[in-house]
Amino acid sequence: MTATTQPDPSVIGGVPTPPLAFLPDPDRLFATRARRFAFLAEHDPRLGPYLSFLAELTGLQARLIDELPAPEPIRSAAIQQARTHRMPPIDRGDLATDEVLHETLMTLCDQAQPIPMPEPAKLALQAVLASDLADRHWLLENILADRIPEDAAAPHLFAAAAVQVHMARLAATLDAKALVPIRTGICPACGGRPATSTVMAAQGIENLRYATCACCATRWNEVRIKCLCCGSNKAISYRAAESDEAAVRAEVCSECRSWVKIFYLARNHSLDAIADDVGSLGLDLLMKETDFSRGGINPYLAGY
Repeated sequence: MTATTQPDPSVIGGVPTPPLAFLPDPDRLFATRARRFAFLAEHDPRLGPYLSFLAELTGLQARLIDELPAPEPIRSAAIQQARTHRMPPIDRGDLATDEVLHETLMTLCDQAQPIPMPEPAKLALQAVLASDLADRHWLLENILADRIPEDAAAPHLFAAAAVQVHMARLAATLDAKALVPIRTGICPACGGRPATSTVMAAQGIENLRYATCACCATRWNEVRIKCLCCGSNKAISYRAAESDEAAVRAEVCSECRSWVKIFYLARNHSLDAIADDVGSLGLDLLMKETDFSRGGINPYLAGY
């Protein structure tokens, strides 16, 4: 008797649809990233001291997750309104005055004091600790708007670390299934810009691309070959600091003259959207020799 092959219920009705977004798990996110920074520091003598500092700072972020007061979840009515108008439910414009975010910033800076760091970073840290409400508002507002003045990169680094903690915790309170696509290169949770994107497998589907928000760490699905800055797919090319088989490459758009790093997890499953962005600084230096502008957002690379 010949066996009858039964249809696979998971694909009945067509090709499976990849999830729009994966929300961050703050506890796991920062602990894993801290370990990745530490690993990269051990294997890069040139960048080692800076990567070690970021490993310590990220470890502090991980510890603060359970110590800080929980952020107030987004109201269900606001989430529904955002969904109706195809907007992100987290309104970044209102967060610079959030008391929990200000407390997060000050607690992080206070507990960061024992971390070994260069003298300019120590001075910046003390300046943030001594700052008044208006100065803290200015720092947080800049980070939430994805902008960092060139002459104030150091204090903004600590502000960015605080914002990452607060925003990851806030995004984690959302329902990923309730999010809707905004537009290319925009986080559906908070409206932020991506740090990098990653080619990966998700729920049994291979070679999907997910961008990672530089602010809240939400990952969202994007078309594989499309510029995350302007949405064009007409003139996309790829460059690498090593071979064409490198796990980290620059996705270059000749339409808007910008580029964003793209990671390939099949080539290195340990890659982290933020840590390996810093660890692959050589690619940034290579692209600096071109007339293309970096499109990925990473406060830890401000000034490079």
